[in-house]
Amino acid sequence: MEVKVEQMGEKNMYRLIIEATAEEFEKGVARAYEKNKGRLSIPGFRKGKAPRQIIEKMYGKNFFHNDAVDEIVPELYEKAVAESDLDIVSKPTLKVVKMDEENPLVFTAEVAVKPEVKLGKYKGVEISKYDTEVTDKEVDEEIEKVRNTNARIVEVTDRPAQDKDVTTIDFEGTIDGVPFEGGTGKDYPLTLGSHTFIDNFEDQVVGMKVGEEKDVKVKFPEEYHADALKGKDAVFHVTLKEIKERRLPELDDDFAVDNGFDNLAEYKESIKNDLKKNKETQAKNTKEREILEVIIGDTEIDIPVPMIETQANRMAGDVQRNIQQQGMSFEQYLQYMGITPEKFIEDLKPEATKRIQQRLILEAIAKAEGIKVSDEEFIEEMKKAAESYQLDLEDFEVAVGDEGKEDIRNDVSIRKAIELIVKEAIETEKKKESASKSATAKDSDEKDGEEKKPAKKTTAAKKTTAAKKTTAAKKTTTAKKTTAAKKTTTAKKTTAKKTTAKKTTAKKTTAKSSE
Repeated sequence: MEVKVEQMGEKNMYRLIIEATAEEFEKGVARAYEKNKGRLSIPGFRKGKAPRQIIEKMYGKNFFHNDAVDEIVPELYEKAVAESDLDIVSKPTLKVVKMDEENPLVFTAEVAVKPEVKLGKYKGVEISKYDTEVTDKEVDEEIEKVRNTNARIVEVTDRPAQDKDVTTIDFEGTIDGVPFEGGTGKDYPLTLGSHTFIDNFEDQVVGMKVGEEKDVKVKFPEEYHADALKGKDAVFHVTLKEIKERRLPELDDDFAVDNGFDNLAEYKESIKNDLKKNKETQAKNTKEREILEVIIGDTEIDIPVPMIETQANRMAGDVQRNIQQQGMSFEQYLQYMGITPEKFIEDLKPEATKRIQQRLILEAIAKAEGIKVSDEEFIEEMKKAAESYQLDLEDFEVAVGDEGKEDIRNDVSIRKAIELIVKEAIETEKKKESASKSATAKDSDEKDGEEKKPAKKTTAAKKTTAAKKTTAAKKTTTAKKTTAAKKTTTAKKTTAKKTTAKKTTAKKTTAKSSE
């Protein structure tokens, strides 16, 4: 095999020109014959028993050539990569250039290489200071969540319906005395104050008694989803059939005991400690993001497009696996979201770019600072990774291979680089706020928006809305999972399969090129 390396016009892009020897190509043809002979029926021979020379005489000497290409290109490419000494960061784009008697096989592989990183300022970066203290109010709010989770639903018969009650109603809606589609419901569960129904519908149910009937007058909003109902006055004839209320457990020592603690004071202290740990974790993650954003803005990196595409496809694979674990096929997910696979990949590219920037920068910082990973640190990380997969250390080492081990060592050095830039950062009071304020404010805004939003779907339409919300929730969850930093061990497991994946890609691409 002969390999030539040439730089392409685009920065950080190279082309490998790989020429196979006659002997190498012959090995590929022999393999192709062994693989395919069982599928061929040749007169005078039992199926799979016809000699190669007979088959080539019937179908032509180049009958097995395309399959031979698929057989040898992956391993020739891997050898060429090793000889080239390039730090390749993308899948190869393969193309057969020549295949004849004189030159059995010449093909090219276009690849992206790791770009140079010109670091700017990475020490003394100014970041926001976050308050990680926990207030009594926050503790009480957390306890209220637990109380609500453990609330009992009890039927009420001795009073009218009031806010927060869970009621069961029948209703029939009319406009100008004429019933309309989706305006009728039987035994419908309605929590008063949930703003599930339009306008002030629920407010008018408050005060009704079980068995009572009442005409509830409402006005559909101008921006309502059903054109026929937009801005229309409607009357719903409502029958209240049942009232239930949520009864919270008493906030006392018994409540604490039920939740695994000796008394209420101990329970509150445990909640306070957990909240503080969460805030500290959020603050740490936020600081790291802020620092990296600043450093990215002060660093020069020319990332090749194929590197971004490779990362985006890897992320798409992670998302697809997460969605499948939730019981939904990737095709269903795309259909719900109303996007094509191509658009899905395209939408991942900004995040893929950021991930690449962050890792390259941290690798460059580790190199600039001479950060080393001791054998003790490396072995400890390997043990953690092995435990996460419930494997013995020896078995895990075999699974990830040398390349995987190197990635684990690099991950440790990157983590140490993060620790360094955080330690060297300067906290300021310019944007002092709780580490969880953004999330809390968002939740508050969403609740306010729900309370102010008068328009809700009729029964038939609500199912569609619920489906959309479920899908949106899945999308958010998936996006978070995708954005979050991967476990070191997950990256390693992927690495362990990397060579196989490359070979598979090479085969498929070459087959198409040959055709």
